[in-house]
Amino acid sequence: MQVGIIGVGLIGGSMAVDLKNRGFADRVVGVEADALHASAAKELGLVDEIVSYEECIAMSDMIVVAVPVSIAIRMIPDILDKVDRQVVTDVCSTKEKINDMVRYHPNRKNFVAAHPMAGTEYSGPWAALPGLFDGRAGIICNAEDSYMQAVELVKQMYDCLNMRVIYMRAAHHDMHTAYISHISHITSFALALTVLEKEKNEKNIFDLASGGFSSTVRLAKSNADMWAPIFSQNKENILTVLDTYIEKLQEFKKHIADYDEKGVKDLIHKANKIKRIIR
Repeated sequence: MQVGIIGVGLIGGSMAVDLKNRGFADRVVGVEADALHASAAKELGLVDEIVSYEECIAMSDMIVVAVPVSIAIRMIPDILDKVDRQVVTDVCSTKEKINDMVRYHPNRKNFVAAHPMAGTEYSGPWAALPGLFDGRAGIICNAEDSYMQAVELVKQMYDCLNMRVIYMRAAHHDMHTAYISHISHITSFALALTVLEKEKNEKNIFDLASGGFSSTVRLAKSNADMWAPIFSQNKENILTVLDTYIEKLQEFKKHIADYDEKGVKDLIHKANKIKRIIR
């Protein structure tokens, strides 16, 4: 089988390496608009060859769209215009608007909306990691809208990547990712902005930063070109969870301002319940 990956960055590159090394694909070709990234992807051995967009579609059995969601939402309908037997899937962090975009496309059933929930704060082909997806959740959305054989092929791909396959409606996916992923990035960005604004001496940040600060602010290193479109496309869900998050910050602020240690402890004890879910 030949797999074509459009966008050979962190996710696309990591996927390319494991699909080839673990025997899912006999050959992996890549499409990369950035010349430096294209050269690096080839030199790092992430793909067998860098090809044009049109060549990738024509020569691949499966096409993985691994570009920012703002590009994917326009690209996927165009790819579906050009396919015959090929299976098309994506890796985007939002699903509902993409599904809406292709809902009535004649080749809709060739497309499997999916999201491998893995990543790091780094980007580009240099960030690609073997084993990145091991043990992570691979979400397949609205499977009934796709050919059964197409869904099965994407599931086999996720099995090869050692992922836990979960089936979900696109609307539910976007709601849950707002709660557990998108708000985490906004929190990290906001914390980084706060510290950079309040602490003018960068050496103090470097010298005094603890493990707790580093882990909390880690996601603030994430790529703006990827995350700004995600926030736009999942706006309604993100605004809802942001309102709740701001309410909780206000509760902490009030109890601290009132010297109310019991109120602060109560909030912390409630937050500690997350230990039952995430260990």
